[in-house]
Amino acid sequence: MKLLSRHVSKICDACFSCSARLIAALLIIAVLPCQLSAGEEKISSITFLGNETRESASLTPLLKSKVGDDFSVEKANDDIKTIYNLGIYQDVKVEKTGTEKGVALTFVVAEKPTVREVIVVGNVEIKADKIKEAIPLKPKGVFSSGLLAMSEKKIKKLYADEGYYLAEVSASATNVGKNGERVSFSIKEGKKVLIKNIKFEGNRVFSARKLRKQMETKEKWFLSWITGAGTYKEEVLKNDVNRLADLYYNNGYINVKVGEPKVRLLDDKSGLEVTIGITEGEQFRTGAIDFKGDLLESREKLSSLVKLKKGEVFSRELLRNDVVTFTDLYGDKGYAFTNVVPLTKVDQDKKTVDITFEFEKGEKVYIEKINISGNTKTRDKVIRREFRLAEGDLYSVTALKRTKQNLTNLGFFEEATIATAKGSADNRLNLNTEVKEKSTGQFSLGAGYSSSDGIIGQGSIQQNNFLGLGLKGTLAASLGGKTQLYTLGLSDPYFLDTNWTLGFDIYRSEREYEDYSRRVTGADLKAGYKFNDELSTFWMYKFEKKSLFDLSTNLQANPDLLGESSGTTGSLYGSLTLDRTDYKLDPSKGYTGTVSAEYAGLGGNQRFSRFIGQSSVFFPLMWSTVLSLRGELGYIMRDGKEIPIDEKFYLGGINTLRGYETRTVSPVKNGVYVGGVKEAVFNVDYVFPIIKDAGLKGVLFFDAGNSYDTGQSYFSKMLMSYGLGFRWYSPMGPLRLEYGFPLNPRDGIDKKGGRFEFSIGGFF
Repeated sequence: MKLLSRHVSKICDACFSCSARLIAALLIIAVLPCQLSAGEEKISSITFLGNETRESASLTPLLKSKVGDDFSVEKANDDIKTIYNLGIYQDVKVEKTGTEKGVALTFVVAEKPTVREVIVVGNVEIKADKIKEAIPLKPKGVFSSGLLAMSEKKIKKLYADEGYYLAEVSASATNVGKNGERVSFSIKEGKKVLIKNIKFEGNRVFSARKLRKQMETKEKWFLSWITGAGTYKEEVLKNDVNRLADLYYNNGYINVKVGEPKVRLLDDKSGLEVTIGITEGEQFRTGAIDFKGDLLESREKLSSLVKLKKGEVFSRELLRNDVVTFTDLYGDKGYAFTNVVPLTKVDQDKKTVDITFEFEKGEKVYIEKINISGNTKTRDKVIRREFRLAEGDLYSVTALKRTKQNLTNLGFFEEATIATAKGSADNRLNLNTEVKEKSTGQFSLGAGYSSSDGIIGQGSIQQNNFLGLGLKGTLAASLGGKTQLYTLGLSDPYFLDTNWTLGFDIYRSEREYEDYSRRVTGADLKAGYKFNDELSTFWMYKFEKKSLFDLSTNLQANPDLLGESSGTTGSLYGSLTLDRTDYKLDPSKGYTGTVSAEYAGLGGNQRFSRFIGQSSVFFPLMWSTVLSLRGELGYIMRDGKEIPIDEKFYLGGINTLRGYETRTVSPVKNGVYVGGVKEAVFNVDYVFPIIKDAGLKGVLFFDAGNSYDTGQSYFSKMLMSYGLGFRWYSPMGPLRLEYGFPLNPRDGIDKKGGRFEFSIGGFF
């Protein structure tokens, strides 16, 4: 047994040894392929095939798969998605090839077709360049059927926005060369179709007429070819929904619902019909008004500033205005980040809205830095002197608004924006001012016309911002059938960086009037002082040598009517002006007033005193219209000598009484217009926009006035006229085209059918 056992033991040992060797061999065989496989899955190279428009070097960095990394199916799939999402390939796949060095990856791409050319045919009303700019398909860009369809829709919308609602657009694409497409758009414009009718459903409170007036979209009328009224524009019509809702909100209808406009083509295709449904709800009134939070003023003071009053109809617009009022009130005390929240509580039973204004004032804020950019020509100091805030000052909303207005009134910039930015601390603000310079210098050779002076040829060199210092310089000549004028002048509105204005002019003029011609050669020195942004004074001393010639027959027969007209005049002029308008060049609200006096007798042989007071008031009305009222009174008195005939008051013409011939509204003696020693003029203008983008405006006017001789009283007789016209700031200068109808025409002088008044260009 022991022998067997030992033998068996030997056999078992041998078997174990063999088994170990077998297992080891199997493990080696099993592991070896894995090791070989792992070595072969290393990425040895990455290449691209089919990419003609984009270099491989610009695609490789976009991949997650990198040379030397282990190959990953997930990464390869992500890489395919990345390349496809570039939008320039219609197919992307990857090919994996085993090599001695590892795995070679080849990304095979099929590029989308490229637009070789875009052709537009059939267009007359809209230029091809404008159409090509509006569509997404561009030459050298990617072509797709989706972009082609989108381009077709864009062109249709472009035509619809111009009123060509029936325009048909046909798009096609033709293969050109290798992988290229020629895109063509064939257009049938059809007739212009305008909005013929705008109607409403569900309106009880406001009439359809009142609702239409609220909208920017208008029905067509006989002047639609000028105003563009009746043109259907989707975005404008959508905004009109908000305008209509505001009308209701501002009249207490807080639950109003204005539906989406429905637009349909009339059966006879003569126009469009727009229908807007309205659910008005009931009217609410203002309930209790209270205040809480950080109150810097008493409740009584705050209540006095609120435009919303208890018991009156609730208005969302007034509520917004009250929030602005309180924000500005706190802002002027230095709290730039005041938060005023109107908390409302609606009582459906009582139909009231209770309001609680909650104030959170924050910290007082100071101006840290004023940064100026964009001024390539204008010096920093010219801009900074218009600021009503300085570095280190306490923040003020009113001062900031005034600064913005001052920069606009300079006339040097197309745009002037002031943005606030956080400073080095929470209670510090920087004012970043960015301006966009506009041309302030002009060299012009041109012509103009006025009904008073006829055709005028002019040449001028004018610079309103000379050397970038805000200096105003003029070298000009105007030559016309009745007028000649030569001027050389220079003035500094901020002399030595103070509030003083200093300047001079040298001039020579010759002008033909009804009964005589007048020639003047002179020079002046002028100075002014700006007390603040609204109040200023102006002074001027001038010395002139003048003569009257080409006297009419009636004047030759009555030379005593001339007065002390020929000779020399030394006069001192002074004025005081208060200007509280929003924009001096084209006011829309506010008022301005000037009183002036001139005394002639400081040198020369002429003696007289002249006093003039004038004032204008501007009222902004609905639809961006402006009503202006202007009045002027004048008086001239002798000082030991007869008043020169040419220094008296003459009215008539486009600047005083429209519909009456220039300088004919005057006392007449022996057939001579001798001028008045008193004048009174009153003008009413209602100005309304016609084409806003072009700056074209219409005007309805009423004029009244007269000039009076010694012994006649002011307003003893008033000549009156009315009329209409157009105004446009054209490239040649301001254009005025107005037609006046005299209400009380004078026999043998005035045309009963009215008088045409026209002027264009800037005359010196």
